Amino acid sequence: MVELEEKEEEELEEDDDINDEQEPEEEDDDDKEKEEEDNNDDNEEIEPLCKVICPRSHPDHPHTLSIRIGEAIYCYSCGNQPDVYYYCTTCRVDFKDDCLFHSNKITHPYHLQHPLTYFLLNTKSEINNTIPFILDACSWCGNKPDSWVYSCYICSFCLCVPCSKNTPPLTIAKPKSHHHPLLFLPRPLLVPCDACGLVRASEASYTCFQCSYMVHESCMSLPRVTKLTRHSHRLSHTPFRPPSVLSCGVCYRAVDVRFGQYSCDHEDCSYVVHSKCATHNEVWDGRELEWEPESQEETEDVASFKKVGDDLIKYFSHEHHLKIENYDAVRDAKKQCEACILPIDPRCFYGCTQCDYSLHEVCAGLPRKLDHPLHKHRLVLDPAPLNDYDYMNCSTCYRTSSGFRYKCIEEECRHRTCHIDLRCISIPECTFTHKSHEHPLFISVSYGLGGWVTCQICQIRCGRAILHCSKCEFTMCFRCATIPTELHYKHDHKHPLSLCYGESDDDVGKYWCEICEMEVDSKKWFYMCNQCCITVHRECIFNSSIYMKSGSTFDWNGYLVRTDSTNSPTRQLCAVCEERCTFSVCYTLVHEYGWDDKALCSFRCLRAAMWRICPEDM
Repeated sequence: MVELEEKEEEELEEDDDINDEQEPEEEDDDDKEKEEEDNNDDNEEIEPLCKVICPRSHPDHPHTLSIRIGEAIYCYSCGNQPDVYYYCTTCRVDFKDDCLFHSNKITHPYHLQHPLTYFLLNTKSEINNTIPFILDACSWCGNKPDSWVYSCYICSFCLCVPCSKNTPPLTIAKPKSHHHPLLFLPRPLLVPCDACGLVRASEASYTCFQCSYMVHESCMSLPRVTKLTRHSHRLSHTPFRPPSVLSCGVCYRAVDVRFGQYSCDHEDCSYVVHSKCATHNEVWDGRELEWEPESQEETEDVASFKKVGDDLIKYFSHEHHLKIENYDAVRDAKKQCEACILPIDPRCFYGCTQCDYSLHEVCAGLPRKLDHPLHKHRLVLDPAPLNDYDYMNCSTCYRTSSGFRYKCIEEECRHRTCHIDLRCISIPECTFTHKSHEHPLFISVSYGLGGWVTCQICQIRCGRAILHCSKCEFTMCFRCATIPTELHYKHDHKHPLSLCYGESDDDVGKYWCEICEMEVDSKKWFYMCNQCCITVHRECIFNSSIYMKSGSTFDWNGYLVRTDSTNSPTRQLCAVCEERCTFSVCYTLVHEYGWDDKALCSFRCLRAAMWRICPEDM
């Protein structure tokens, strides 16, 4: 019995040992499962990066890319500098996110007969050595590719990356511009488009073989009816017109009546515009008016005043009645027009019967709303006094003015403030004639596309609106075009100063400016009075502060600025340049210790004074 008990005890001990040996194995299995889960978690985090393969790497040995934030040197594909980019540590190159996912081979509508392969230019490889030609330009747009292209190994077709992103449909079943389906033309269109009359080989085109009709892709969606601020009536797109000699109402070049154009449907109105001119981004507001009735804006009353009696009017922005008066040299010598800020000249003007409010007769007649070629939307007259310097600059001539201005109230124009002063708005809608040039001028719409244009009068580059001659290459900026041909000088009340457009004769002698007492260049524009023998620099009498009303205040970068008149027996001394204030007004920084009693002759000196007070604000 004792032996049996000893055997049973030994068996139990062996079972316990076996169980003890089995338990660690289970623990090891648990640890392995946890490690596998952790590895899976790590792989999930790394997997999105591993899917991004470097285009330069070989398919059998791909390189993975990592995301980096910061300014890259240059994208290896497009050459741009992205903020977020992919970096290959093996090849040491950067890629923009949208430059990574170009397919190696594509079938593109521009070249359907052969596949196109994506590869890098100017590299020596086995594939490139099989190409017996040089890919120096895109076969569709003609531009020189940057680095990557889609090329056909069978023929000499080459497609740049921007053109490869354009994938026009092969068929347009119900086009807006034609009554038959249109088929894609897989060749650059080297003949004029039937809708616009232009030849644009880089643009996709469609054709109707039944009608022998060919049209650019962008011309298929041209509006049928539109309204431009250059014409009082609506315009309709017509495919052709009877033979006649017509000029475009926008660019003033000849219109080929064989192709599509916009024309006025009213009788006895021959207004016509090129299709591309009528839909230019600076001319057309983007509205299709085919099914829209004429709005009330096209027929509403926009008069600025109403007659309330003999020689009395009620102006829309003034609380009192205005009376037409004759100019009195003693009484009205210091009066300024509230609209244009210029002095009241020896002509009839409207004066308030209860306060010192005055308007030129011409300025009082300006409408409250108008359409003008300088802007594609209807403009509204804003007579409210401006209290912020940032809103005092004209969007066309860039002059600073505290007078009335026309502004656009459309939502899309609020991010780029459109303020046009009264002098620029006075340029007529049709051709403009200036005494300094023999041909009529028109408002050019090419600004913003062809870069900056230099005014041939002041030699200043203009990047927005400019007056252009259709017969020669003469150009003039609005700053020069709106200078008055006659101007009354405050020290010569008898005769006005006339604008002289330069003298070509070298034997005319020397002129000296009455204001700055410096020599006048007779080959440039200047003001003069032959009867009084007075000559004045154009910049001295028609300076940057000529349209600032004395006594007004405005805010500039948090500083309160007051405009003071310089019409005193002695000229004030500028606190910055330490020269006499020769302009019609000077400026004072109000509530600034040490500056509130000092005169500043110009905006330039005013800006310098602000920089001295607090350089961080400027």
